[in-house]
Amino acid sequence: MGRLLLAPMEGLVDDVLRDVLTRVGGYDLAVSEFIRVSGSLLPARAFRRICPELDRGSCTQGGTPVVVQLLGSDPACLADNAAQLIELAPAGIDLNFGCPAPTVNRHGGGATLLADPEQLFRIVAAVRRVVPAGVPFSAKMRLGVRDTARTLDCARALAAGGVGSLVVHARTRDEGYRPPAHWEWVARIDEAVPQPVAANGEVWTTDDHDRCRALSACQDVMLGRGAVADPFLARRIRLLALGGQPASDRSPDWRLLQPLLACYWRQVCGKVAPQHAPGRLKLWLGALRRNFAEADALFLAVRALRSVTEVSRQLELHGVSVAREADPVDADVR
Repeated sequence: MGRLLLAPMEGLVDDVLRDVLTRVGGYDLAVSEFIRVSGSLLPARAFRRICPELDRGSCTQGGTPVVVQLLGSDPACLADNAAQLIELAPAGIDLNFGCPAPTVNRHGGGATLLADPEQLFRIVAAVRRVVPAGVPFSAKMRLGVRDTARTLDCARALAAGGVGSLVVHARTRDEGYRPPAHWEWVARIDEAVPQPVAANGEVWTTDDHDRCRALSACQDVMLGRGAVADPFLARRIRLLALGGQPASDRSPDWRLLQPLLACYWRQVCGKVAPQHAPGRLKLWLGALRRNFAEADALFLAVRALRSVTEVSRQLELHGVSVAREADPVDADVR
């Protein structure tokens, strides 16, 4: 099978959740949250703040390489910052042309750049000149801003500018995250450019993964919200590719998830201010509710709580032992 990539998700998948999800295994690489580049040369600490894995060989603690994503619209400024980032030896550099957030788009970044293929080319070409040939260089795009009229022009511009690979989120900017994902459009992009293309969008299950690969004609798939809602999805995809069959009974997954939740909670409490830690846990539990009844019950129990002590007490009551280090994830894929 092809590669499985863990998507960058602003405000959701930071270094802590990347650590927890990649501990489960199954990923070939992860991409960091974007680092905004806007008119100045960022110091090394700015890159390390978003991607602290740079101090560990640009890998998560589980050994998954982490590519650092940059977001901006000025070719020269992006090139200068990419050169600065190269000094920190990232596992790769990715450019963000897919973020649909209004605050990002109002400042000329993210998916709004898909209205201007010529500018895409200028950005990529400028960054390509400073990224050594041995460092992976990629870009992520959507299908367009409002429609797909310029989709292939954008993909060809990125390819001509010199990216080594593309990830395509199979929706336009204006479609946001509303289903469906148009995987058949990724196949058209794959035909239009010589570089490897990975498909992204609406992969929640192993069946979704298989359909995505079939309709997109891509070997590689990037998992986003589906990975957050089901931390074991990548491992089940791997197991099926090896000819195995995941267990039909998903109840053991909650037992395997409990130490991961504990690990996440401890790291969050060590990273953010106490008043912000409960909100971070609720955000992940809110995603997990899609697949775990136990996570739904825990979410409801902590939803109104604001103190670390109260949340920790509820975690313990729901079998999440926050006082000890997380046990290794069982090698048996469920």
